[in-house]
Amino acid sequence: MWYHPPQGLIAAGGDLSPERLWLAYSHGIFPWYNPDEEILWWCPDPRFVLFPGDVKISKSMRKIFRDEVFIFTENQCFEQVMRSCAEAPRSGQDGTWISEELIDSFKILHDIGIAKSFEAWRDGELVGGFYGLAIGKVFCGESMFSKESNASKAVFLNFVAKQREFEIIDCQIHSQHLESLGAGMISKQAFLSYLPAYGSA
Repeated sequence: MWYHPPQGLIAAGGDLSPERLWLAYSHGIFPWYNPDEEILWWCPDPRFVLFPGDVKISKSMRKIFRDEVFIFTENQCFEQVMRSCAEAPRSGQDGTWISEELIDSFKILHDIGIAKSFEAWRDGELVGGFYGLAIGKVFCGESMFSKESNASKAVFLNFVAKQREFEIIDCQIHSQHLESLGAGMISKQAFLSYLPAYGSA
């Protein structure tokens, strides 16, 4: 069943197979829906993104980096990061869209190098992290969690500041948290131009 996309909703139904997820994200489309409801597929206009050069790091966060409060890793415990994101309480949400089917498919995408996780550790404990998909020069951020103050913010900012692979980070839906870190809106057309499927090398 297809919809007109004024609010970014373009389709409902289908499945969450690795192949369908890869095809969707390659064209700027992502799943987002309530648990136990039909899968909804979105491609918002405008799109909320972060250009690495626009990132804002506060004085308090710079102190956290200087003091080496956290240890940062990449792809050390992908499934654990996804499950921690699924279990994280979120304002206004009774459940999570991160289902077992989605976890299984993302694990397959992780095994072939498309899905990635980034972790923050303190005293040997995983205290924050996020995951997403690498689509050419675009990193599609999916979800993050924090078990300790500033952990998710720190691991995200560390990733943005140090990575050289991605030209743009897709944040999908507006949040004040990410806006405070430098994210902003661009047109759907401008966002799609960064994806390989629409001509970006």
